[in-house]
Amino acid sequence: MIRSMTGYGRSQAVVDTMNITVELKSVNHRYFEFSSRVPRNYGFLDEKLKSYIGSRVSRGKVECYISVENLEDDEIEILVNHSLAKSYLSALKDLAETNELNLRDDLAMSSLARYNDVFTVHKKEADEEKIWNAVKSVAETAVDKFIVMRETEGEKLKNDVLSRANLILDKVSVIEERSPETVKEYNDKLLARINEFLSDVQVDEQRILTECAIFADKVAVAEETVRLRSHIDQLRQFLESDEAVGRKTDFLVQEMNREANTIGSKAQDVTIARNVIDIKAEIEKIREQIQNIE
Repeated sequence: MIRSMTGYGRSQAVVDTMNITVELKSVNHRYFEFSSRVPRNYGFLDEKLKSYIGSRVSRGKVECYISVENLEDDEIEILVNHSLAKSYLSALKDLAETNELNLRDDLAMSSLARYNDVFTVHKKEADEEKIWNAVKSVAETAVDKFIVMRETEGEKLKNDVLSRANLILDKVSVIEERSPETVKEYNDKLLARINEFLSDVQVDEQRILTECAIFADKVAVAEETVRLRSHIDQLRQFLESDEAVGRKTDFLVQEMNREANTIGSKAQDVTIARNVIDIKAEIEKIREQIQNIE
């Protein structure tokens, strides 16, 4: 199914005591470009997300936002410096036993708690695999929604492109019908002018046929119209494909425009010229839409 490169998807869930939010949005880009905003302590998620999303999205500038909130903070542990605590306790007892200071011996555990260096707050090493699996489970849902939106937009692009392709074929049919008539009209005009200026001179019919043949070859557009029809058939096949076809269709539209330009350069007729202008206008609109396809 054809996908647009514009999309949005969001998912939020609580997994393994973590409240996780994954949000994706994308705009047009010639290639796949990824950027993310993750919490400072979860920088390792960036490459994993890029690899996972890149496996499901081929083109577009994708921005990813990740939020991870620990509902139960079991990653913090407090370590006790027992050696230092003993030293503090020994010093306090020594101070209490000094009669000269006349101090009351009221030593308690809270006395040691005042010394910050006795206790050290330590953050446990994160289990990256566990966190990634949790984030990935939420990211999968967000990407699914993201892709659904791109497919919905892609269907609209496909229908618009196909309708414009049909308009081009209508114009091509007019050109194909009109092209032989221009040769006949040229022949009639040539005979009329010769008879007008050389009414008393016998006309060499073979020479006239030769001139008409040269003109017919000069203005013949059958090859171009056949190729243009072939390109449109290919375009339809691409639009029905399940693969990413944005780059292929971009090249194909360039070829369509090349054929239209050739027909225009050969045009010796107002009707054909006008239809060529209409064809090029539709090709340009198709090109604009193709640039949005993944």
